[in-house]
Amino acid sequence: MKKIIISMMLLVSMVFFEAPAMAAGSEIIIINKSNNQLAYYQNNKLIKTFKVGTGRKPSYTPEGKFKIVNKIVNRPYYSGNIPGGDPRNPLGNRWLGLNAKGTWGTTYAIHGNNNPKSIGGYVSAGCIRMYDEEVEWLFKQVKVNTPVIITTSKKSFTSIAAANGFKVTGESSIPVSAVPSSSVLKKGMKGAEVRKLQQALTNKGYSTKGVDGIFGSATEAAVKQFQKAKKLKVDGVAGPATQKALGMK
Repeated sequence: MKKIIISMMLLVSMVFFEAPAMAAGSEIIIINKSNNQLAYYQNNKLIKTFKVGTGRKPSYTPEGKFKIVNKIVNRPYYSGNIPGGDPRNPLGNRWLGLNAKGTWGTTYAIHGNNNPKSIGGYVSAGCIRMYDEEVEWLFKQVKVNTPVIITTSKKSFTSIAAANGFKVTGESSIPVSAVPSSSVLKKGMKGAEVRKLQQALTNKGYSTKGVDGIFGSATEAAVKQFQKAKKLKVDGVAGPATQKALGMK
């Protein structure tokens, strides 16, 4: 009888005190600040890897395990008094808020940006920047409460995931994204691509009042004039069709 009781106790302990298995994690995002890459996993499989921009100093972008707690389309840039959707808005067109450092999606986020040239660098006040086109795609995929791991590591994404309780696959098959070929240039943007646009317009006789890399009112007016002349959609935004007509693609 005593042996039977002991056996039953051992069986109960095996059932209720077994070491926890690795978390399943149908979705997970990992951001590695050592190479400024973001990996997105769905059903434990790597789907895409992106280039991102992170904090100007190592301490600016918090590290740890967080969650996406809100999703906002065209979030206003409150400190600059710039409305959401405005091409001058440095937050881009999508905001995935994180519950980092005691905040609740109001301070830290994965978001777009109106300066594509900054992506890949250490440039932000703490947020994670992505190309607008790519954060739009990610925004459609992820759900609120998706885990987000941020770290600075020389380890692979697979190893980082495992260290945080996630078993994932597929790392080596997905290349890091490059600058999206479908990127649009619009008012408020700046950088080498805007300068290239201005030079192309100037060469064709459409004055942008200088080739300074800043997409202002004069550049917008020149784009509209060119679009009208070429019977393209006249919106002042240099999308793929306008750039192709200018010989930029």
